[in-house]
Amino acid sequence: MGIPLMPVAGGQAGQPLSLVQTTINAVTDHIRDQGLRVGDNLPGESHFVASLGVSRAVTREAFGALAALGLIDVANGRRARVGAIDGSVIASSLNHAVSTAQITVPEVWDVRRTIEARTVALAATSRTDAEAAEIVRLAEAMVRDIDDRSTMTRHDIAFHQAIAAASHNALFVQIVSSFAHLMEVAVPAAWDTRVVEEDKQATLDRHLAVAHAIRDRDPVAAVAAMQDHFDASIDDVLQGMSGRPSANDA
Repeated sequence: MGIPLMPVAGGQAGQPLSLVQTTINAVTDHIRDQGLRVGDNLPGESHFVASLGVSRAVTREAFGALAALGLIDVANGRRARVGAIDGSVIASSLNHAVSTAQITVPEVWDVRRTIEARTVALAATSRTDAEAAEIVRLAEAMVRDIDDRSTMTRHDIAFHQAIAAASHNALFVQIVSSFAHLMEVAVPAAWDTRVVEEDKQATLDRHLAVAHAIRDRDPVAAVAAMQDHFDASIDDVLQGMSGRPSANDA
């Protein structure tokens, strides 16, 4: 038996679930109990209307909520399907938490440091030759496009995502991808603080060191290089983002 899907939401202790929440739970229970996988068709809304005794409006709202969370894929003209894992849901929650001061940028970067120390270690041992080549290519692309801040930022984000992909852990891929929007703000802001050419080159060299350690299948060196990258960069990020707009204002 697989791990049960958690309800998307629920009432407070001692309070009954709403009809919409009951329907949401019925849909997720159906996915679990039938062993459905990504892309498999779900029964139509009429199935849940009949089995639960709820209105079509309730079922439509439940399907909409599940689609918004990426748990199902709903498109006009075809039946709903089981959705694929989607880091954009994590990203939306993360960006909201930062913009409303529920968590801080230093807290996000501390989590990033922890996660990416693990992804880089896994990448160094699990990467394919093609993945290693892509990671090195992106680090070298940052060097090539150092004078084009927007393009270099895209390379930087892709670099960290490529490392997560090379870890061959799908959850790490989604979590690292969820940091992309914050990085779109933080990376250029950090580069604005690097006015000395030696500082800019040192930052690029750290990315190259990470890439080369992964290429050489050296997890110890890869972790050390990634930690060095975060140690050197976090002050620049925080300095650069002080007084900057929030992630959702970017």
